Amino acid sequence: MDKIIIYMQYPFVQNALIVGILIALCSSLFGATLVLKRLSFIGDGLSHVAFGATAVAAVMSFADDMLLALPVTTVSAILLLKSGQNAKIRGDAAIAMISAGALAFGYLIMNIFSASSNLSGDVCSTLFGSTSILTLDRKDVWLCVLLSVFVLTVFVLMYNKIFAITFDEDFAKATGVRADEYNLIIAVVIAIIIVLAMNLVGALLVSALIVFPALSAMRLLSGFKQVMICSASLSVVCALSGILISILAGTPVGATIVAVDAVAFGIACFIGRASRGARK
Repeated sequence: MDKIIIYMQYPFVQNALIVGILIALCSSLFGATLVLKRLSFIGDGLSHVAFGATAVAAVMSFADDMLLALPVTTVSAILLLKSGQNAKIRGDAAIAMISAGALAFGYLIMNIFSASSNLSGDVCSTLFGSTSILTLDRKDVWLCVLLSVFVLTVFVLMYNKIFAITFDEDFAKATGVRADEYNLIIAVVIAIIIVLAMNLVGALLVSALIVFPALSAMRLLSGFKQVMICSASLSVVCALSGILISILAGTPVGATIVAVDAVAFGIACFIGRASRGARK
């Protein structure tokens, strides 16, 4: 505890904890929707697109990689949504194509044009979030706060519509809900979450941050609202625990957070089975 108190006095640790809490909270809110709509892998696809955009931004010497990564990832999310409704290219095939293509082109661009003397370190940091969360400045924190407020506002205002299109999209359309428009908004919000989460866990581990808390909550509870609250709580606790463990043990931040999420999922599965067995 003394060591944690000492570390908490450093601005970079404070920034990491603030951003970590916000990203974990935003990521968990839409996790259950993606799982129930069988779109869990959209996180992987969009994170690889964001990696490719980040590589291009780095080569072009952008002051902030997010200036390019955010619009490119958003456009890709919209294209994935549209292609998923195409009979010729199903959603899973589109995600696989965009994911592999963006990852390959991003790494190729970094190899050909990058002037960095530590290319392997740059790639590792982008893919796994090794140290980026610990190097954030106040500008990055405020940008994360603003985007997180936007995501939370969209979720609160659209909660009923999200519930409707998650469980029965056809019935929602029949009752007058503009499901396609709300799906489009969800895709844009997911793109924002992906770009934010890359700073925390890296491009390859983003989907775990979105899916694990939702799956853990679904093992414990059945109501949609209860799952949302439990998922958000678990995600924040796991993110805080992962960041603190990483700082104290010197382990990679992103991998540590996902490992804590995986352990929490295992515990949730055990508790869920035990409770069902007790009811029988």
